[in-house]
Amino acid sequence: MLAERVLPLSGIHNFRDYGGYAVEGGGRLRGGILWRSAHHVEATPEDLAAVDALGLETIVDLRGDDEREVHPCRRSENFSARVLFAGGQTAGLAPHLQAAGGAIDNETARARMIDTYAGMPYRPALVATLRLYLAALSEYDAPSLVHCVAGKDRTGLAVAVVHRLLGVHEDDLMQDYLLTNSAGKIDERIAQGASQIRARYGGEIHDDAIRTLMSVNPAFLDAALATIRRDHGDVATYAEAVLNLTPEMHEAMVDKLVIY
Repeated sequence: MLAERVLPLSGIHNFRDYGGYAVEGGGRLRGGILWRSAHHVEATPEDLAAVDALGLETIVDLRGDDEREVHPCRRSENFSARVLFAGGQTAGLAPHLQAAGGAIDNETARARMIDTYAGMPYRPALVATLRLYLAALSEYDAPSLVHCVAGKDRTGLAVAVVHRLLGVHEDDLMQDYLLTNSAGKIDERIAQGASQIRARYGGEIHDDAIRTLMSVNPAFLDAALATIRRDHGDVATYAEAVLNLTPEMHEAMVDKLVIY
């Protein structure tokens, strides 16, 4: 299953199809239309050709303005997809960097990631871009991609929201989230994250803490979902109240993305 989902690229980490899962009431998500990844800053020409071959018409970039400015995504000469983002700062840092300040050990890293996730459902710039993402999924019947920096935290929440809106069981939702820990070149991705973290904060972070920051854990996503349930009861009500998803948009998403 993992090999079928992951697109093995050299310079884009964690690139995979998050469709294909069974949904409540019967049916299944379409394959080859819902994609997720890390950013494309180090994409090779071969990577870009492989991405072009997917026929993406929409790319949703969950990063903040500063992240896009410092690390612009590479595109091929043939690139023609619409790129959606709301602008603003997503709290200034990717979640794994936000959680990394100071001299920290593994338990502190884990606690900070949980705390960061608990606040993610209300990050203004992230919320604004999630609104664009759901609107695009309801409007365009074509392959799309959602990404942030590492393709695991903000992207993980975005995918979890879409999965629940489309009726994917929470066990499958969590399984897909955890594929980050085995998809692609995990050790290379952790090393890349380690160099970023140490460049920003110095060498006072333990190796196991960096692995925690650059990985995913059920407790992280559970913290975000717990915030949503605490305030809204379920993801659908959160999406309606916070992400401006109307019943008509929700129905259109299901019509376009679920096969019965």
